[in-house]
Amino acid sequence: MELSFPEGPACTTAAEVAAAYSSPSLLNHAMRVYAWATALGEAHQVEFDAELLFVAAMLHDVGLAPEFDSHTRPFEVAGGHVAWVFAAGAGWPAARRERLAEVILRHMGAEVDPAEDPEGFLLSRAAAADIAGRGVAELPGAFRTGVLTRYPRLDLVTEFLRCFRDQAGRKPDSAAAAAIRNDLATRMAANPLERG
Repeated sequence: MELSFPEGPACTTAAEVAAAYSSPSLLNHAMRVYAWATALGEAHQVEFDAELLFVAAMLHDVGLAPEFDSHTRPFEVAGGHVAWVFAAGAGWPAARRERLAEVILRHMGAEVDPAEDPEGFLLSRAAAADIAGRGVAELPGAFRTGVLTRYPRLDLVTEFLRCFRDQAGRKPDSAAAAAIRNDLATRMAANPLERG
């Protein structure tokens, strides 16, 4: 399996936005999430909209950026709103903007049905693989190695836990707070991707 990214102005600009507002660790995380999503799509035979999934992967954590962080709403909700505005600027119709926001919102929720929301399913599964190691065995070994070489993890564990602990402290009812209470730190440390 080979990693490729969709082309087009929305994808190019979404990657620029991610680079402008993310640390190197979180930018590489976004790139890996798209890569894992494509591999999981192949493994689960899920057809998906590559442009929608790529833009969602690039922007799914934008609500963690200080510039877009909401003091009252969970980061995935804030990020969904930012993505909706981004998509409006890209000229996407209203229904497609809503889909993008929904995909980003769902990545922190319960299991997503791939028949109902293929992009939401893939983004959720890919983010869970990259952060906590869930389903890493489904990712082909050589592909996994190539992606990790191209987009190394850097200090993702430290930075992500700092972001989630901050979210949990200010938003105790959020999914980020639930993840911290459910020992995200241990799961991140045990993630096979941390060992390459």
